[in-house]
Amino acid sequence: MVRAMRDGIAKAKARSEGLGSAESSARIMEHAPVTVFVFSPRGSHPYLAHSIGEMFDDLVNVQSIGAAIQNRLLAAQDLGIGSLWICDVFFAYDELCAWLGEQCEMIAAVSLGYPDEHPDARPRRPVGEVAHWL
Repeated sequence: MVRAMRDGIAKAKARSEGLGSAESSARIMEHAPVTVFVFSPRGSHPYLAHSIGEMFDDLVNVQSIGAAIQNRLLAAQDLGIGSLWICDVFFAYDELCAWLGEQCEMIAAVSLGYPDEHPDARPRRPVGEVAHWL
């Protein structure tokens, strides 16, 4: 899994793409005892052409899947299990899907384990800066 992730990151680097926190995510994935990959069985590869109807269907499904991921992360936290919701997997989308043998839409990965540290929460922007309420 980590080799597939690192292969995708290397290809993105060769294309001079910004990697965000993908390299850090790969290190965490390497040390986590469990990484769960989350797929939308009704979704298709994001780089393929989609009709307007398919795009709306994918959007609704991704929102529902995101809520399910969040609920599971909260449940894990209640059990003392640490987690990292990883969206950097898109730098290695093809490599990871091939490694997993999946053809449907990959949404994210979640690494889980018992944390050996409990860092302070990262700074957050005020809601007014990231949301517009009507």
